Amino acid sequence: MPAPAAFSPLSIATLNRRVRECLEGNFPLCWVAGEISNLTVASSGHAYFTLKDESAQARCVMFRNRNQLLGWKLANGQHIEARVLVSLYEARGDFQLNVETMRQAGTGNLFERFQQLKAKLEAEGLFAAERKRPLPEFPRTLGIVTSLQAAALRDVLTTLARRAPQVAIILFPTPVQGDGAAQQIAAAIEAAGRSGLCDALIVCRGGGSIEDLWAFNEEAVARAIRACAIPVISGVGHETDFTIADFAADLRAPTPSAAAEIVAPECARLMRQLEGLQAALTRQTARAIEQRALHLDSLARRLCHPAERIERQHEKLQHLARRLASAALRHQGSAAARSSALHQRLLLARPQTDTRQRRLDQLAARLSGTTERRHALHSTTLRRLADSLEHLNPLAVLGRGYALVRDESGRIVSDATAVEPSTPIRVYLAHGRLDAEVTGIDDREQFARDV
Repeated sequence: MPAPAAFSPLSIATLNRRVRECLEGNFPLCWVAGEISNLTVASSGHAYFTLKDESAQARCVMFRNRNQLLGWKLANGQHIEARVLVSLYEARGDFQLNVETMRQAGTGNLFERFQQLKAKLEAEGLFAAERKRPLPEFPRTLGIVTSLQAAALRDVLTTLARRAPQVAIILFPTPVQGDGAAQQIAAAIEAAGRSGLCDALIVCRGGGSIEDLWAFNEEAVARAIRACAIPVISGVGHETDFTIADFAADLRAPTPSAAAEIVAPECARLMRQLEGLQAALTRQTARAIEQRALHLDSLARRLCHPAERIERQHEKLQHLARRLASAALRHQGSAAARSSALHQRLLLARPQTDTRQRRLDQLAARLSGTTERRHALHSTTLRRLADSLEHLNPLAVLGRGYALVRDESGRIVSDATAVEPSTPIRVYLAHGRLDAEVTGIDDREQFARDV
């Protein structure tokens, strides 16, 4: 008989892990419906509850990051539809559903439409923070878009009358639910912005189901809010109610009354601020008056009587007159002394005309005699030099029968042996020139004998 097969027992942790993996792997995300009971919201933000119907129940958990995106508050007894992941809590081996998102039962289609429109407008940048406009600090006139029968209107009016009775109110009545309400709300918002009478606009209505608030989830209302020429405050529903209008508005208030409190500054607080500013102004005015009074006293001490000032000016004028007379006398004496000195210098420097003339005549006579003598002397010398020059003049020698001989290059021929026979020569006479040719040559001795 064969031995029994060996086996290893599983730990509880391993078993629970395998069961969880089996559940999560075989059950994809799915929608379930039921009623909430045993709801507990931990300090961490996780929500723990039981989802039940007539015959069964299942433990559920919705973690904080999912719970914060819900947009409305969970409560026992609510009928919901949840998108869940089937799982197992390994530590206790409890079967549980991990809730990804949920919607109120019966409103699934509306919620889907809400999510789709919100995503569409958000992608367009309609909800961008940089497009939000600041509210006026001290509005004079507020517009209100709501129904005349709405309890929210009474809450807003009561709050404004208590906090800011000085603010004027213009009502733009419109249905806030039912067929065609969205178009009428959008038209009222457009009319309020176009009127130019309001500093800001409150769009409000009381709480209700998603069907009751659906008019404020329409695209026409969201676009009318963004196109409005004045800042818009949304006060639709209760604190846990969120609509498309809330995201499109420049500011969302948790309730209609809160919208009135946010947009209208409290009159009593403004009066206190005004009283404080008045007190500060009074103190500053008193200090300024005191400083001006001290300055005035200082100026008064420096101020003297006009007659006294005239007397001082008269004395000063007399003193200056005496100084002027003394200076004039000193200047006159100095000028007289300078004039006398200049006169003496003029007398000394005045030329002696008769003496100078006689001296000039003597010098002129001497100059004339000297000039004549030097002229005669230079004339004699010039004649003597001219005669000497005439003796040296070669033309004069030629005139006595001599001639000047040059070869064909222009050199003077002074030696007969310096030229060859048949050499052309030029003979210069006292009158004219002869072109000749050497036919014979005699030495010097023979020339002397012939001559």
